[in-house]
Amino acid sequence: MSTGPGADSAPVRTATHDTTAERRGTFSSLRIRNYRLFFTGAIVSNTGTWMARITQDWLVLTLTGSSAAVGITTALQFLPMLLFGLYGGVLADRYPKRRILLFSQGALGLCGLALAVLTLSGHIQVWHVYLVAFLLGMVTVVDNPARQSFVSEMVGPEQLRNAVSLNSANFQSARLVGPAVAGLLIASVGSGWAFLLNGLSFFAPLIGLLLMRPAELHPSARPPRGKGQLREGLRYVAGRPELIWPIVLVGFVGTFGFNFPIWLTAFSDDVFHVGAGTYGFLNTLMAAGSLAGALLAAKRGSTRLRVLVGAAALFGVLEVLAAVAPSFWLFALLLVPIGMVGLTVNVTANSAVQLATDPEMRGRVMSLYMMVFVGGTPIGAPIVGWLTDEYGARVGFATGGLMTLAAAATVGLILTRAVGVKPRLRWHHGHPRFHLVRRHPEPALEPAA
Repeated sequence: MSTGPGADSAPVRTATHDTTAERRGTFSSLRIRNYRLFFTGAIVSNTGTWMARITQDWLVLTLTGSSAAVGITTALQFLPMLLFGLYGGVLADRYPKRRILLFSQGALGLCGLALAVLTLSGHIQVWHVYLVAFLLGMVTVVDNPARQSFVSEMVGPEQLRNAVSLNSANFQSARLVGPAVAGLLIASVGSGWAFLLNGLSFFAPLIGLLLMRPAELHPSARPPRGKGQLREGLRYVAGRPELIWPIVLVGFVGTFGFNFPIWLTAFSDDVFHVGAGTYGFLNTLMAAGSLAGALLAAKRGSTRLRVLVGAAALFGVLEVLAAVAPSFWLFALLLVPIGMVGLTVNVTANSAVQLATDPEMRGRVMSLYMMVFVGGTPIGAPIVGWLTDEYGARVGFATGGLMTLAAAATVGLILTRAVGVKPRLRWHHGHPRFHLVRRHPEPALEPAA
């Protein structure tokens, strides 16, 4: 589909010096020392996190034999974000983000070590996993908005989009290694060692944070303590269509389209009858696609709402196709583009929302973003888990894809009206093409000066 001037013919925001080769490089933000330290520490801890995620899901399935139990574990981990996520954003705006991250990263490491001790001692029960998952979620309430908004303080506005994309590439690179290592550890020495390595991995980001040079940060103005800061953040988002509708879209995608722990365990165990090693391999294939999507996003110099809506729609279509794939290898190969397009949705929405937000509001806005994106999982995961148990993995996976596709179509239509464009069919050399043409002048999608 080709497009003319319309909803997102201009980027959400472009950097002033974006035309130089220095700014356009795929890894340009790594020239900044503080961000290099952050990035390096995150590689280690993200690898441990992926090892723990895969091990946790497989352990719960082994203990209970239920996909719904895997969904409950996932839901408990993200329930605190749904309940308290906005308060985490207020804290991220009010206190120094580096100090918050030193506390939160240390607490995440302790949770991993606790699960390791329980598993290695042979006392692990499913309620232990539920409890640790909930505690991880409570820490994430503060860690997520602080970590998301701290990126802009490390790199400044010119490199923000590149850094957001590289963060995703970092996360997905770890996803290539973590599941594979976890599968080998589960099969050879047991789940406890994977949990232990995850807990120890958090020393890396703590060291990176301690080695940073505070004078080289770009701290945003912190609002003083006072009433009404939470309501102020909600009013701020509600009055901006370029913020609220991308957040609504990723909410539906996160709630119904990103329940891969449920689907991949169910397809591995019930549909294709493979073991933990192959389950790790499926996660690695998704990670390979996600990594490719992140690196492509890092090369792009602008953020377009059209890309967000189109990627969300394609993501839903690919999930439906994977749900009905008749063979294991076709299913496995489809996970690569699913990972690539899903990552495109995540990076595009994240950078669009951050770039369209004033710095002093970024913690609260990103907490709302993360609350909607991952906080919907406590709603979606039990539903999808129940559908998967009752009607099979294929029905559960297809339902998630169809819900995502419907949300993309709805939000796409709303955004075209919000920014004053409409679709129009034109003929080009005998072939029909759709264009977006303006109804009236497009509102600015940049934060107010």
